[in-house]
Amino acid sequence: MTTTVSESNQVSIPPDIAREFDIHPGTKLEWAKGGEGVITLKPLLRRGELARELLGAGRRWLRAGADPIGDLIREREQDDQLDRADERR
Repeated sequence: MTTTVSESNQVSIPPDIAREFDIHPGTKLEWAKGGEGVITLKPLLRRGELARELLGAGRRWLRAGADPIGDLIREREQDDQLDRADERR
């Protein structure tokens, strides 16, 4: 497959490649230098896809029975109580 670079350095992606790699308007592409005379192009994950991939990635480091969200909520409630106590002084 051959494409031509426009005067503004734009390149059209052949339709069959765009479909295969789910490339559409707004898709971010990463360009890299390969070996001599080689350029590689990689479509980057969308934010939602990246978030789904990372979902739960840190769970293996939690100790059994840990509740980080509950800990955060309790910590914020304590901070609120301290702030209210400071305001009363």
